[in-house]
Amino acid sequence: MRLALYQPDIPQNAGSLMRLGACLGVGIDVIEPCGFLLTDRNFRRAGMDYLKSADIRRHASWNRFRDGFSADGGPNSGKRLVLLTTRGAMAYADFAFEASDTLLVGRESAGVPDEVHEAADARLVIPLQPGLRSLNVAQAAAMVLGEALRQTSLFPQAA
Repeated sequence: MRLALYQPDIPQNAGSLMRLGACLGVGIDVIEPCGFLLTDRNFRRAGMDYLKSADIRRHASWNRFRDGFSADGGPNSGKRLVLLTTRGAMAYADFAFEASDTLLVGRESAGVPDEVHEAADARLVIPLQPGLRSLNVAQAAAMVLGEALRQTSLFPQAA
């Protein structure tokens, strides 16, 4: 299981998600360009000393990420790109996650463009109270990643 960040623009959220990935043993894909430098003080503060333990792969663009995703998986590999979006077609708790899934979150300011939305194998939503738009991207990713790890029994084993 992996977590992909599409052009993140808030360093604190990206750092928090990378820390989450390190703690849970989930690899992180950063699809650039980012709205900040990966050396940003706020990014480092949010990730703390966990960043050195994270499995982080940087991709220069959406096309580079998609090409690598396709090459790694191929049409019969079972790898799926699962987008978390306010325009989702299914509630995340109703989805059957697989260990080879990559969860994709969009930019905090704009989500993902239609091209990325259409490329996803599944589009999931977190149901919210009427009239409310969305959760913080790091909170949303943590909720859905937790459910995905629970379903696939991929949580790290307690010591």
